Amino acid sequence: MQITVIGVGNAGGKIADRLVEFESETGRSLTTSVLAVNSASVDLARLERIPKDRQVLIGQTHEKVKGRGVGADPELGSAVARRDRTEIERALDDVPIHTTDAFLVVAGLGGGTGSGGAAVIAESIGDTYDEPVYGLGVLPGSAEGGRPSLNAARALQSFADATDNLLLFDNDAWHAPNDSVEAGYERTNWELARRIVTLLAAGELDGSQVSEAAMDSSDIRRTMATGGLSTIAYAETELEPETRKDQGLLGRFSTNGHDGEDTDLAMKVHGLVRQAVQSRLTCPAEVSSAERALIVVSGPPRELSQKGLRHARQWIEQEAGSVEVLAGDDPREDADALSAVVLLSNVTDVPRVDALQDQAVSAKGDIEQQASSREDKIEELLTDDANELDPI
Repeated sequence: MQITVIGVGNAGGKIADRLVEFESETGRSLTTSVLAVNSASVDLARLERIPKDRQVLIGQTHEKVKGRGVGADPELGSAVARRDRTEIERALDDVPIHTTDAFLVVAGLGGGTGSGGAAVIAESIGDTYDEPVYGLGVLPGSAEGGRPSLNAARALQSFADATDNLLLFDNDAWHAPNDSVEAGYERTNWELARRIVTLLAAGELDGSQVSEAAMDSSDIRRTMATGGLSTIAYAETELEPETRKDQGLLGRFSTNGHDGEDTDLAMKVHGLVRQAVQSRLTCPAEVSSAERALIVVSGPPRELSQKGLRHARQWIEQEAGSVEVLAGDDPREDADALSAVVLLSNVTDVPRVDALQDQAVSAKGDIEQQASSREDKIEELLTDDANELDPI
């Protein structure tokens, strides 16, 4: 699949940056264009891979923003995105739409620019282009506090409505106890980039071998045509030293799909797919609640097994209770690992979303109560006890 990526806000820009980096380092072909949109110039300055001419600073003329951010205020983030919508649209004018299969709008949902602006930008793209618009939303950790949870719960509704499918990543599920804040985000951004690129770049003509069972953009679009919320599973295993040594020309001549296929290899592929689904998803969800699924196994051609893919597809069909499961491979002659990525589309049992909404409702009540109490305290502070003084 060939996509245009738009990173909105601080988290969205950093993730888009990592997508480009992982794509480049693995020799894959995914992005036709990348754009970073932010209301804070300092956040744009930290980007390493997205060129300056692909960075859009919004809110420069807004009296409350002036290029310094929206202060975690999603209402303000939405307002400046709408106000500068024309400038964002102009930056997308040079997207090679004839080779672009879809748009991906990426945002963290706990702050202000991403939570407020992502839905506005996704809606604008959907109004302008016929290609599907997918979202990638990052949920804040529960320890980040009530305000980010409230922002995320509200943004989740508008972002899902504005996109054809919204992929979720939950910081709660990926937080490591010993991580510093910066190191934690850097690690999770890299893990997210690995999953997105491995999934969406499968089947593209980038110099790698093309398999008869290769996944293509139409398979991905069909799987994501359900709408709703989706999550991604991933697992990988390093290759044996003998396998690495034998890679190259011999790797092009595999017996996959024939009677002589190695049973151990089929079990390895099947087991890796099961390991992916049974380990951490980008956002934990019940597999049985998925409407559709898609499996991609990537690695050296001689490590791929059509028999293993068939067994894996049958297992996912049983787990999800759905016959809408597609499976394919992504041959990579120079890969040093065998990986499996599984897209679970339109999952409806997502405990983290329920917990987020509960925390958001509680935070909303606390914020309103605190605001009311503070007004009373300010009034009491500024008024004398006998109320004998009149303001000037």
